[in-house]
Amino acid sequence: MFARTERLILRPSWPEDAAPLAKALSNLDIARNLLSVPAPYDENEAQRWIQQSRDPRLPEFLAFLRTRGAPRLVGGVGISRAADGELELGYWIERSHWGLGFATEATRAVMRVARATGLIGVRAGHFVDNPSSAHVLRKTGFRPTGRIEQRLSRARSREVQTAIFEFDETIAPPREEWALELYQDAMPAYA
Repeated sequence: MFARTERLILRPSWPEDAAPLAKALSNLDIARNLLSVPAPYDENEAQRWIQQSRDPRLPEFLAFLRTRGAPRLVGGVGISRAADGELELGYWIERSHWGLGFATEATRAVMRVARATGLIGVRAGHFVDNPSSAHVLRKTGFRPTGRIEQRLSRARSREVQTAIFEFDETIAPPREEWALELYQDAMPAYA
């Protein structure tokens, strides 16, 4: 499955994504805010992640800028099953693209895919020392549950306080400027 927003193409990872993925996730500013990304993160780690088997019913994408030239990796976003079996949203944005609205655009697109495919009960979490992520979650339709959990950050090699959010299914999708187009099979043009 592929999705296209106003500025992004969201698509599954491919083997040729290993080098740009490793470059982005080797930045400790990014890795330290993710649960499962170790530090250091190298191309071998990226290749292992790309080759993992995935549940085809769960949207998991890399996000690329829509350009007329070669695609440029901006981040990643997806829904996966947490260790307890619950559905959980995760996302990251490459450091040079922080503050430009890409996290909100990508997470909104994935939550629209989730709703279109019948996925309900999605939650998300953010480390309490990363308030920017809470802002993205709120703009995407998530609400804080009031629960704080200790979760292991591989990059930090320790447990970190994590605020848990849940998607508010009662909120109608916002009528924002970012349209979403879904493609089941073929990769659309980047432009």
